Amino acid sequence: MDDKTRTELEAAAFRRLIEHLRARTDVQNIDMMNLAGFCRNCLSNWMKDAADAQGVPLSKDESRQLIYGMPYEEWRAKYQKEASAEKLATFEQARPKH
Repeated sequence: MDDKTRTELEAAAFRRLIEHLRARTDVQNIDMMNLAGFCRNCLSNWMKDAADAQGVPLSKDESRQLIYGMPYEEWRAKYQKEASAEKLATFEQARPKH
């Protein structure tokens, strides 16, 4: 497989992941962090890092809107629930270092 095709396939898979996460607003970021070690915010940070590396202007708020499909504060108000003490403790124990 050539690099162009691989990049196109990776981009398509990434777009599908983003669509899936936008549809699954019931899945909380803390649950993703505790289970998989990354969340929607991580994805937005990685997108910003990639933009920065290529000299593409992209703010933190803009990268979050690309991932969430709306302003982050709007998503939080609509969908984010209070994390239980147990979930917060699990997060603190396994906090990723990325």
